[in-house]
Amino acid sequence: MEVEAKVIREGYLVKKGTVFNSWKAVWAVLLEDGIEFYRRKSDRSPKGVLPLKGSSVVSPCLDYSKRAFVFKFRTDKSQEHYLQASHGEERDAWVKDMKRAIQFIEGGQTFARKSTRKSIKLASDINLGALYHSMKDPETGVKEHKLNKDKKIFNHCFAGSSVIDWLLSTNFVRNRREGILLSAALVCDGYIQAAEEKSKEAAEQLAENCFLDDSDAYYYFADSGFFSEGNSSDDEDVLKAEFRGVVIKQGCLLKQGHRRKNWKVRKFVLRDDPAYLHYYDPAAGEQDEPLGSIHLRSCVVTAADDHPDGKKSDVRGNLFEIITADEVHYLMQAATREELTEWIKVIKKVAMSGK
Repeated sequence: MEVEAKVIREGYLVKKGTVFNSWKAVWAVLLEDGIEFYRRKSDRSPKGVLPLKGSSVVSPCLDYSKRAFVFKFRTDKSQEHYLQASHGEERDAWVKDMKRAIQFIEGGQTFARKSTRKSIKLASDINLGALYHSMKDPETGVKEHKLNKDKKIFNHCFAGSSVIDWLLSTNFVRNRREGILLSAALVCDGYIQAAEEKSKEAAEQLAENCFLDDSDAYYYFADSGFFSEGNSSDDEDVLKAEFRGVVIKQGCLLKQGHRRKNWKVRKFVLRDDPAYLHYYDPAAGEQDEPLGSIHLRSCVVTAADDHPDGKKSDVRGNLFEIITADEVHYLMQAATREELTEWIKVIKKVAMSGK
């Protein structure tokens, strides 16, 4: 009797095609012995399977500088597959589980990750994810500002020197040289992004030189409300105000279209004050402009296990609906019941408190 492989993790990822260079959102399922990829979550058979035996994972992967949170999966036949998560915590969770599964297959032997061109040697007790959360703390972290340079305004930004100052003041490093190395690691891992030409040029250099301890080099948190603008009209200022809120939650959901009623995977970013839910094409490179936005003030959000219109659909379960103050309906599907509960909880909280 054949024993079914245990599911370790599943969810939406963006995958680079092996024949064509296009990136597409897929439903990925990590099993004890391999990774399955489906065009849709509801599909019964995968469109591709990658075995874990003899494979390795590289993270962070900087082969695609315009894409954050990419990691590389290399098979035993040296075939390389590129995968992208929607945010840093999600990428780290996938990589961690993949490595554990590979270790198990290899008989419990320690798996040594192959380093990338920009890899940096750090102390084993340094947790970049935890450091990133500390840096983003609105009360005690690195302060975000509206900075001006070359007739452009950079919103939700901070100077490279202010990062080093913060690391020193919080005793994360002993001197500025250590601060540069630690900040460079944050850039290489995709936690911090270069905002303008000077910092972007440095980011293309070797690991130790990819971050600048400079008051004239600007950076931003990868999942912040960063945007840059030149001289803008009043209408554009109102539009940009949507992105000034703090990011509360983000991730991929399945969304139903308004016209064709078809379902597509979208990356959602929930911001507070003002309360907006923006959605993007997760397969796009630099996501400066969203496909759409949902103003959450005075909205109603409810779970909808059955399709609200009573129509038959392959998309079932873990559905929820947002009805805006203007009575526009948005229907989404979460990957799991837990994720559904969390999205509804945070959207309700933002809708009640946001402007």
